[in-house]
Amino acid sequence: MDALELARIQFGTTTVYHFFFVPLSIGLAPLVAIFHTQYVRTGEERYRRLAKFWGKIFLVVFAMGVVTGIVQEFQFGMNWSAYSWFVGDIFGAPLALEGLLAFFLESTFLGLWIFGWDRLHPKLHVATIWLVVLGTHVSAYFILAANSWMQHPVGYTIDRITGQARLDDFVAVLTNPYLVGQFSHTILASWATGAFLVLGISGYYLFRQREVEVFRSSARTAVALAVLASIGVAFVGHEQAQHLTDAQPMKIAAAEALWETEAGAPLSLFAIGDVQDRRNIVDIGLPRGLAILATNTLDGEVQGINDLQAAYAEEYGEASYIPVVGVTYWSFRIMVGAGLAMIALSLFGLVTSLRGHIADHDRRFNRWWLWLLPWAIALPFLANTAGWILTEMGRQPWVVYGLLRTEDGVSGAVGTGYVATSLLGFTAIYGVLMVVTIGLIVRQVRTGPPEPVEGEELDDDHRTFAPLGAY
Repeated sequence: MDALELARIQFGTTTVYHFFFVPLSIGLAPLVAIFHTQYVRTGEERYRRLAKFWGKIFLVVFAMGVVTGIVQEFQFGMNWSAYSWFVGDIFGAPLALEGLLAFFLESTFLGLWIFGWDRLHPKLHVATIWLVVLGTHVSAYFILAANSWMQHPVGYTIDRITGQARLDDFVAVLTNPYLVGQFSHTILASWATGAFLVLGISGYYLFRQREVEVFRSSARTAVALAVLASIGVAFVGHEQAQHLTDAQPMKIAAAEALWETEAGAPLSLFAIGDVQDRRNIVDIGLPRGLAILATNTLDGEVQGINDLQAAYAEEYGEASYIPVVGVTYWSFRIMVGAGLAMIALSLFGLVTSLRGHIADHDRRFNRWWLWLLPWAIALPFLANTAGWILTEMGRQPWVVYGLLRTEDGVSGAVGTGYVATSLLGFTAIYGVLMVVTIGLIVRQVRTGPPEPVEGEELDDDHRTFAPLGAY
């Protein structure tokens, strides 16, 4: 492998690792805020225990997201200096706002929430965690604004002397048509991730009949959010597919292994392709399904890979503009399959919750559902990872769609040996960090929600007075 391939592998692996924590922290924060709000509203001890229990897990996830995100930013300057030179004028604005505004908001009010249990008025205290929720979502918006510009460049001109992209309209960058769908999709997927973690761990407790009253409330809240988010992701994904049909038709064609332009194209369910000859050997599809997904009509035309390749070669010059079809095709199916499983599990849970049986261990189907929930924690992570791979790999060979190829964005002065060494180092360090992270979360789960400590008192406003270490 040359430096380009190693740099791509390094950025891909660190991005996937980082993206384990980003949606989880975005999705956990509102659940912690909901439990804390319920405690302030009702004064019931179970909600305070839930807020502190899930708050500790959120802190671990948040810290890991910060650490792994910093590494990615260094890679822009080290492995991808040509890319950073090209997009720096545009990327600088949203990334600066993310750091100076959104991250500052998150970290400041998270600190106030952690140390404010026995110091702040309850209503002021619960406001701090809601500001953390706001900060996580604003942070995601600015980051996705930068990424969306790579997918659909807007609000720029190319400097005729230097060849760099220059920012002309920052409002256009922040209102990018691609950004609207990507942000909605990411936030809903994040809510689903947080909901399934809470639901999975709650199922673990309920299956073993531990802390039933506490985790019944936890499961009921999480399952409602899981239904809302998992179904919402599907609808937003449908809208995104229609936008991509116009903005990045090659990505849609590769995701469906559609080699020839076709009106009323079927939605591929299973295909075995011959990439060299650009055709499918086996292709089982749902009639007119892709036409509906991409155009909202039964007879809509969807462009095929071969026609798009010919058009791109004429527009941009002779080269291959076809992404890795196998990766794009199967990542789409993993994402959709995991999403459908999440919808089915959450809908079953919602029905049992509405009937008042969510914690019933004696009902056979409910018992199996509770047993499945801890394993189902993996589903949103599978969907998120596959979706991110689809988004980035489906754009290839472009790092900035239509403007800069990936091979032209790599650092010319960084050799293969340097990239290989740092790749091995990051892999080892990230492996250790993953073990530590999982260990901390498992220990918290085994410990359970905190019990009231000796000497702790509550006043009429549900304000706690206890040693700082009680948290």
